[in-house]
Amino acid sequence: MRLAELRLENFRVFSSLDITLSPGINLFTGGNGAGKTSILEAVHLLSHARSFRSANRDVLLQEGQSHLSVFGQLLTGADVQHRLGLLRTGARWQSRIDGTQPQSLTELLRLCAVVCFEPGSHALISGPAAERRSFLDWGLFHVEQDFTLQWRRHQRALKQRNALLRQSPRESELGPWDIELAGAAVVLADYRARYLDALRPYLVGLASTFLSELGAVQLSFDPGWNADMSLLERLQQNYARDIARGFTSAGAHRADWSLRFDLASKREHLSRGQEKLCALACLLAQAQHLAHTKGDWPIICLDDLASELDAEHQALVVKSLGLDAQILITGTETPVALAPLIVDGAVRRFHVERGSVTAL
Repeated sequence: MRLAELRLENFRVFSSLDITLSPGINLFTGGNGAGKTSILEAVHLLSHARSFRSANRDVLLQEGQSHLSVFGQLLTGADVQHRLGLLRTGARWQSRIDGTQPQSLTELLRLCAVVCFEPGSHALISGPAAERRSFLDWGLFHVEQDFTLQWRRHQRALKQRNALLRQSPRESELGPWDIELAGAAVVLADYRARYLDALRPYLVGLASTFLSELGAVQLSFDPGWNADMSLLERLQQNYARDIARGFTSAGAHRADWSLRFDLASKREHLSRGQEKLCALACLLAQAQHLAHTKGDWPIICLDDLASELDAEHQALVVKSLGLDAQILITGTETPVALAPLIVDGAVRRFHVERGSVTAL
């Protein structure tokens, strides 16, 4: 899939922006604070409905304005065209697909898949388990039709059980929610484990390429409870502990997964640069899997590539993607690995000044 056009209004530094994008590589260069990352952030919003830079959505709105909008003309691999729009006035997003408002924001997010590597991506490796769960769940959202239903089922049961726990209920009162929570959690755990297995060949290949000095790669999955008993039994066993803590201590909401190397058995053994390369391998593996599963590459965003990766790894990234995916790259200067492609005319270049973008 690719964005043929991107339009912004009152978004960050852009009062108004309308650019036509290449189906291949698009390079945005300019000074610090010019708005390069904001362009990728806007594209990311059409796929995630959240920023990768800040949890505070108010910072997206240009100061002094009452609303913002992000519009994209999306073309899929089957040459199906959709006009996608996000409008924010007040506290909530309003979505539009082909000029009409869908029943839920989920419908828009399912159409547009964007994988983004940015300076904070190392949190996928070094950050809390929630980052790694979100990574799996975003991939499942796009390849497993029933995932969203089961995820919402689990969230409802977890919310109800936690609310009851804060009221010091009798164990029998928790019984129905234990059954519902365990049922949804087992399904989610199966989805997540199978998805990680499907990612394995892509991830192992990329991690071995980017970090060959660390030896063989291994992946492991933790569903969120010990395998020595069923989750339902675990919930019942943890009754007193959960009452005391006021929350559910075992379940799919505690799931995690890890990536280890023969010469770096713990994530703490990795340098910050190696964490970034691991995260990049994960994100590109997810993109490759989605391309092979759905027959259509997601849009790839690479923020500040030249400062995040050395020339050797830049070249490896470009080689791993080829020219099948639409790629949006930012930087204060042209990444070394793109120089030959620019000569061949395979890169569309843009210069970004604060509040404006000029095609070169």
